[in-house]
Amino acid sequence: MNRIFLDVHALQTVPPSNLNRDDTGAPKSAVYGGVPRARVSSQAWKRATRTYFGAEHLLDPSELGVRTKKVAEVLAARITGLDPSLKDSEALRLAAEVVETATGSKIEVPKRKADAVKEGDDEPAPQSKYLMFLSARQLDGLAALAVEGAPDIKGYLKDKTNRARAKEIADTLHSVDIALFGRMVADSADINVDAAVQVAHAISVHHVENDSDYYTAVDDHNTDAEPGAGMIGTVDFNSATLYRYAAVGVHQLAANLGEGLREDEPLTVPVRRAVEAFVHGFVASLPTGKINTFGHHTLPDAVIVKLRTTRPISFVAAFEEPVSGEGGGGHLRGACARLAEFIPDMERAYGDDESTVTWVLRVGTNTGKLAGIGEEAASLTTLVESIGQAVAERLDKPA
Repeated sequence: MNRIFLDVHALQTVPPSNLNRDDTGAPKSAVYGGVPRARVSSQAWKRATRTYFGAEHLLDPSELGVRTKKVAEVLAARITGLDPSLKDSEALRLAAEVVETATGSKIEVPKRKADAVKEGDDEPAPQSKYLMFLSARQLDGLAALAVEGAPDIKGYLKDKTNRARAKEIADTLHSVDIALFGRMVADSADINVDAAVQVAHAISVHHVENDSDYYTAVDDHNTDAEPGAGMIGTVDFNSATLYRYAAVGVHQLAANLGEGLREDEPLTVPVRRAVEAFVHGFVASLPTGKINTFGHHTLPDAVIVKLRTTRPISFVAAFEEPVSGEGGGGHLRGACARLAEFIPDMERAYGDDESTVTWVLRVGTNTGKLAGIGEEAASLTTLVESIGQAVAERLDKPA
């Protein structure tokens, strides 16, 4: 299969907010171009994107995975669903044995929980030492294997064929989110999944200094003789026009999905569905840090998407010199002007006009400079559909 990359660029203005905190509670930051910038980590936006898949029904639950330390409990629920005669404790035992065999990860009761058990209490459920990422179909397959091997699951899994089946189940039929974002299993590297998506840390296109809000809360039951606040505190925040970027290796995504999610459809269908879900989710999602405090509900002012066969290209270098908001134009207008100059120059030097397709989705007059960058989409829906169709056509072409 030919290499196919999808670059997604976005400019998004957020008001006073604290989308992604560091260990002190302040908004994350970075130095770029010699000045401090607002920053939102890639992990924060990947988490927001994954959550958006299910929350907005972009993908069916059967196409998604579960990432949790409580994998034994999740699998045990499926086991009892297949065989209601099994007690919860027995289902947990079966689940722990099967997950250990399939992934190589030790599944046991955390020491702190075991030490806290009082006499007469039920033993806490066993857990993985780290987050385990398994697809819905992998969990279903492991549950069926556990029921088949009950009650002597240890003896059942001593058989080489059955052990191999457990590992195969854990390493095939990956969900869309595992195929996109990858999976690392520390104790069994052979079932790792290389991510098809790379997400950059979002940074502001301009200089940013964090600010602090001093707040008070009044006790509703205070009398007139009890003036003052019930509590006081501070919360850090900033506001910024962010440059966001993500790259999708469509060929890697296709390899991760393997034969597809459904037996009755060609591989191009689930790959297209996954690409469309990612573009939609990445563009429309929003980290929710301190969202009740700041209500920072915004969407990108401009989105530029490029389908290419060369290599992923970020346009962050357009903002190495920070955009100035002087003159009353704000930072968005200046950022769009920068991109309108930088993108054609970068494509002239390193791009491939014959194999590259560009789309633009923009809102407002401040984004006017981007009008000629590519094919204009009227809405996010039409943008996603156009990208999905182009990806499917590329996948259908012979290598």
